[in-house]
Amino acid sequence: MSTSGGSKAVVAALSANLAIAASKFVAFAVSGSSSMLAEGVHSVADSGNQILLLVGGRKSRRVADEEHPFGYGRERYVFGFLVSIVLFTIGGVFALYEGYDKVVHPHKLDDWAWPVGVLLFAIIAEGYSFRTAVGESRHSKGKQSWVSFVRTAKAPELPVVLFEDFGALIGLVFAMAGVGLSVATGNGVWDGVGTLAIGSLLVCIALVLAVETKSLLLGEAASPAVVAGIRTALVDGVKVTRVIHMRTLHLGPEELLVAAKIAVRPELTAAGVAEAINAAEKRVRAAEPIARVIYLEPDIYSAAEAAAGPDPDATPGGR
Repeated sequence: MSTSGGSKAVVAALSANLAIAASKFVAFAVSGSSSMLAEGVHSVADSGNQILLLVGGRKSRRVADEEHPFGYGRERYVFGFLVSIVLFTIGGVFALYEGYDKVVHPHKLDDWAWPVGVLLFAIIAEGYSFRTAVGESRHSKGKQSWVSFVRTAKAPELPVVLFEDFGALIGLVFAMAGVGLSVATGNGVWDGVGTLAIGSLLVCIALVLAVETKSLLLGEAASPAVVAGIRTALVDGVKVTRVIHMRTLHLGPEELLVAAKIAVRPELTAAGVAEAINAAEKRVRAAEPIARVIYLEPDIYSAAEAAAGPDPDATPGGR
């Protein structure tokens, strides 16, 4: 996923959430609906999250320096993790508290037309934002399922926006159900129940996002397909005969570190080994442009030595 593509979806979501948040708070002020208050706070939290993602993207583009020689690409993971914390604390916990309070101390809605109108507007706006995120994600998703895309994506922006927009649409349905049942029955408890449902949904989404971004923060290897492509590119069959060991690590969504021990012909001179390494690096960068940091160690292949150091990249794994 390109940074610009992710930013487009984030900006679309931010614009929608700011407009939706304002309308929800107006509806809450008129009707007193706790579902509308919870949804308003939800939209404010989402807006803050999108600002965090934009800030993270901007900071990640800083040039590497002496203190951070591999650059700042992981800033996007840090801010992606902060998003899950904000969504959990501000959105989820607040909605659970507000829902509990309204269930214990229910009150009748003063004017149901405002919440219903705002919810219909919010569904349209969130639907547009969700559609934009889906469209942007298709370029990166390929033939993967949506679940697989969210679990394996190395760039946090699109999965976060997808989760937020999908959760927002489900939350709006919960809010509509809470308001509708409160109006139909004349019992304000249902408004509180809808708010509790919104809070539970947000907490679940925040926990999933936290798990996924935590894995990125710890450091993930390239996907099995990328690893296979790098292995193929390293070996030319002439000077480089095989890959003995290899490790890959995402320094950021679009920057990959490759460290490998490669087997070279034993008869090569020092100059020949240097040429083989330089040629191998060029082949890797041609095959995988995001492989920007490459360290290659030449060696003479030994079956015993290779068996002593298993390569985790050779076995596809997942979070």
